[in-house]
Amino acid sequence: MTIYALSSGPGLSGLAVIRISGKECTNIIKSMTSGSMPLPRTATLKKIKKINSKEIIDTGLVLWFPAPQSYTGEDILEFHVHGSYAVINEIQNSLAQLENCRLAEPGEFTKIAFQNGKINLLQAESIADLISSETEIQRRQAIDIMSGHHGKKYESWRKKLLKILANIEAKIDFPDEDLPIDVINQIQSISKKVKNEITQVLNDQKVGERIREGFKIAILGPTNAGKSSLLNYISRKEVAIVSEIAGTTRDVIETHLNINGYPVIMSDTAGIREAKDEIEKRGIKLALKKAENADLNIVVIEPKSGYFTGVLKGLINSEKTILIVNKSDLGVDKIEKELEKFKPIYISIKNETNLETLIAEIRNRLKNKFLLTEDTIITRERHRQHLVNCVKHLEDFETKNILEEFDKSAEDLRLATRQLGMIVGKIDVEEILGSIFNDFCIGK
Repeated sequence: MTIYALSSGPGLSGLAVIRISGKECTNIIKSMTSGSMPLPRTATLKKIKKINSKEIIDTGLVLWFPAPQSYTGEDILEFHVHGSYAVINEIQNSLAQLENCRLAEPGEFTKIAFQNGKINLLQAESIADLISSETEIQRRQAIDIMSGHHGKKYESWRKKLLKILANIEAKIDFPDEDLPIDVINQIQSISKKVKNEITQVLNDQKVGERIREGFKIAILGPTNAGKSSLLNYISRKEVAIVSEIAGTTRDVIETHLNINGYPVIMSDTAGIREAKDEIEKRGIKLALKKAENADLNIVVIEPKSGYFTGVLKGLINSEKTILIVNKSDLGVDKIEKELEKFKPIYISIKNETNLETLIAEIRNRLKNKFLLTEDTIITRERHRQHLVNCVKHLEDFETKNILEEFDKSAEDLRLATRQLGMIVGKIDVEEILGSIFNDFCIGK
């Protein structure tokens, strides 16, 4: 089957790219373009015609990538034409008339590339991440995975486990033969080493996931302290409604930001106080839940006492909190000594005082959280869960006596190896392919 799709963005544009992959590419070139076949991997200007007609649709560039040296591993054809709805629709209508040609499903080009061994599952996911990246650090992480470094790490662990599994299965196949003591020691040593390395990787503070999904920051505090105004200032746009009426914000308002190249999801929350109605109670409950799940909390208060009781006291005392005293232009003498140990930042959103100091502190917190290392190889919850399962199977393996329970211990190793294989796609992973490739755009 040959598939086709618009690979460039939808809507009017100066240029549109229609990508085609499959055995019909040669036939399409001959049927829809004038002249001879273009040279492989060479942009060739051609008149593009309706199928089985001399009527010209457009004049554009034709690129032909013969298999297997293409993105999908199949023949690939690209039409680079003017990006009007009429041109795009007419080309796609012509392609649809071919018996073995259909519109591609989301992520199908990349899925075929994976199935043909051009990329592994990690690289497939990184392509989707690269397309959706909004910040520099997200782009760098996606490119790093596409380079294959992460896959090599998983594959290294897998090969080590397969090596010792082979020794145990040899014992199963030849029960009369004894495993040398040095082989047994080697099996145990390699298993323990792999388990410890994976455990170390799992203790990465979820940096990879944070980079991919965004660093979560919650703005909290009592009513009318200036939380919504602070969100609007940092966002450089009016995200939240600002009012003198206490309790204006009752739900969580989120906005995605790029702070110094780091992806951030910043949330404005309901003011924390004794709630007057059920809706406000629910808003406060949501605010406290956001605080619990956030990577960083910004607590905003006014220059007055009374913030050191109840849940607000707990938030201020937290290590993941930046304490902000807004409206500092009204005077802070009465609370300055009381707040000293919390190292607050005194600001005035109205007068734009010390706001850059606050943003600099946020940047520093982000930099420390996003400190990348070679061990930062987990970017999705899927990877993490497979590694957790792998460690569990290796722990089960270690509790068994290799000489007396070699059948059971071999199964533990098989399961551990399977979990690593599922990350990179070295085994039957049909059950997870849909969830991965459905997140792609149609033309990728």
